[in-house]
Amino acid sequence: MTTADAMTPGPAPTTGRRLPDPKQCQRFAEQMLRLALKAGADGAEVLVRDGNELEVKVRLGETELIKEAGSRALGLRVIKQQRAAVTYTSDFSPAGLERFARDSVDLAALAEPDPEGALPAREEMARTVADLDLWDEAVLSIDVAEGLRRARAGEAAALKLDKRVTNSDGAVFGRTVGASAFATSAGFSGSVRGTHVSFAVEPICDDAGGKKRNGVYWTASRFANGLADPEAVGLEAARRTLAKLGSRKIPTGAAPVVFSPDAGRSLVGQLGGVMSGGALWRRSTYLAGREGTAVASPLCEILDDPLIPRGPGSRAFDGEGLASRTNGLVSQGILRLFLCDVYAARKLGRRSTGSAARAVGGGPHVGFSNLILRPGRTPAAELERLDRGLYVTDLMGFGFNGVSGDFSQGAGGFWIEKGERAFPVSEITVSAGFDDLWKRVDAVGDDLDTRSSVQCPTFRVSEMMIAGT
Repeated sequence: MTTADAMTPGPAPTTGRRLPDPKQCQRFAEQMLRLALKAGADGAEVLVRDGNELEVKVRLGETELIKEAGSRALGLRVIKQQRAAVTYTSDFSPAGLERFARDSVDLAALAEPDPEGALPAREEMARTVADLDLWDEAVLSIDVAEGLRRARAGEAAALKLDKRVTNSDGAVFGRTVGASAFATSAGFSGSVRGTHVSFAVEPICDDAGGKKRNGVYWTASRFANGLADPEAVGLEAARRTLAKLGSRKIPTGAAPVVFSPDAGRSLVGQLGGVMSGGALWRRSTYLAGREGTAVASPLCEILDDPLIPRGPGSRAFDGEGLASRTNGLVSQGILRLFLCDVYAARKLGRRSTGSAARAVGGGPHVGFSNLILRPGRTPAAELERLDRGLYVTDLMGFGFNGVSGDFSQGAGGFWIEKGERAFPVSEITVSAGFDDLWKRVDAVGDDLDTRSSVQCPTFRVSEMMIAGT
């Protein structure tokens, strides 16, 4: 889709604890929609987002960062004579919005015509906005002092666990409160609000040869009571760091590889990225032409589910105002569909899967909500019952080519011998064709990790190449 982009400057972002109001966001969105049509647009979409965030960081007991800020912005996409312009502003004054509407319509004249970039059909729009329980009043009561208390408590617990924990990269607590609204001349207007809190601790240990080993553990939730205890987070972070002491390389060779949820999450996200209709019509996915065929082990069930109550990536409607729906992507290893927004669907001669995402300053694009590799029934510990193999806890760097399906990435974790973690390993690389990697999944654990919008359990690949010494 060809668009022209611009930014209209406005007042500086607001700060403090102003409470975002979804209804006020919706009023602004509907007002902007009227102004855009009055200015001559054939059609328009408006996204308004309002929010505030708090982030505090403590390192070695001392406050290192306190950031509390709010912002409000409005994004507009106008279409005139099959030409589109995408603009945004933070100036919400009546005169500013009128000028913004006129400038945006004028800007559309500079874009190339694109018939497939038209707004969705009216009959595709969402009729209701489901309540997915994404708002927690208790989050509002967490102030700077409470954030610092939690950060100090978590870091202190990590430092006290073992004298070999000698340093820290800090403990960070974050809180986000937001509201958004979307209105389109295609026939939809709605608003939502949500909260999110997170906490992480990253201790450091001294290893042989002057090397430093760091580990991290974190907790996150939309609800304040969904966070793990700060001391428990710190202790787990310290245990993970201590477990890395004495890490070494291993000889190059092939072996089974077990991916922890933390490591496997990135693999699931990479697979989700090539199951996008945008990648399909651009022919930038190795899965092109593979619908209805096996792309993974029969043990693999992958879905995108935006309707999970309290889910990290849940949404009642997508970035174009279509109703959200659960989409099964892979069932028993068979690729069932590609996620599509309206534009990708038109390019492919299909219908949208309600999978449009967008930022305030951009147009719609294909995105996922809660991307999930369903858990199996095997206890996670059983996946490590191997004579020899590798348990991966960390993946580093970039090593996936979505067009060819080649995969090779730096890794760290533990070498397994006779069903036990024998010693930590680092500075190695794991590689395989991505198609082979997923088809070789021979066990899926029961320990689904729901902290992130990309979710997976522990899973095992029967064989991968490991490059070490």
